[in-house]
Amino acid sequence: MSDAAQPSAAEVRAAAEALKTALDRHLEAVERRSAEDGTAAEIARADAAVHAAFDELAAAGEAYDELLYDVYDEVTPFEVPGGDGMAAYSGPEEPGTLSVFIRRDYTVVEPQRLMAQAQRVTELDPDSVDGDTEVLEGPFAGSGAHAALGVLFGEYEPDEIATRHKEFGLEEGDSTLWVIAGDEPPEPGEWLGAPFESADPERVVCRFDVSAVFDEEDGFYGRVGGGVDDAIDEGIDEAEEIGEDLEEIEFEDDADDEGDDADDEGGDGGPAPGPGGAAAG
Repeated sequence: MSDAAQPSAAEVRAAAEALKTALDRHLEAVERRSAEDGTAAEIARADAAVHAAFDELAAAGEAYDELLYDVYDEVTPFEVPGGDGMAAYSGPEEPGTLSVFIRRDYTVVEPQRLMAQAQRVTELDPDSVDGDTEVLEGPFAGSGAHAALGVLFGEYEPDEIATRHKEFGLEEGDSTLWVIAGDEPPEPGEWLGAPFESADPERVVCRFDVSAVFDEEDGFYGRVGGGVDDAIDEGIDEAEEIGEDLEEIEFEDDADDEGDDADDEGGDGGPAPGPGGAAAG
């Protein structure tokens, strides 16, 4: 047995009270922000208060869950996601500029499809690969895949690739978008050498994250977390399966109706039709 002091029931109770307090503070911060219609700086401060209350609630929930398990071998029925790492806003009260930082991660799951799409682009537009198409031929590996990515990302906008990633043999990973406030517009070419150095968390006005850690099993929100296209595809597949089942049922009903009609026609005691439709004598 460990020599470390084991938590007590009183500590669990204290953690529960701390969680209740954090929950109240988070709700109050959310309510204040929803009622806020002041200046951009006031709204930013309200956003920062919500982020801080969220982090406090997440920490309190984790502490209570751990103590509850240690003392009673029980867990809570919900999971509070970890904080998003947002620092308190310290940017300009009246932003003069905005910068949008986007990161999207992909896994190359079908190199053959990736190469085939790049080859199709180069066949339609040979200039898209700077006249060197040899790297897109032969085995789907090495410099060929590297060149294929260059062709596709040079031909299509990033948003279009995000929408059609499956066509290009890619699988979505995590993604995030940060909107960062600035003071003065930069000089042309000023940040091109290090474009992401100015991604200061303390100047983030808002951010949007998509990750598999937010998924809910067998739920619509879980499919959205993994990609809206997946949810749409699953819905289409289910609709097609239902349609096929309905067609089979209708076909069987029609066949039964035809059989019933034939029975009715021959059920009056008269002779059944012979070959060619003539009645047998």
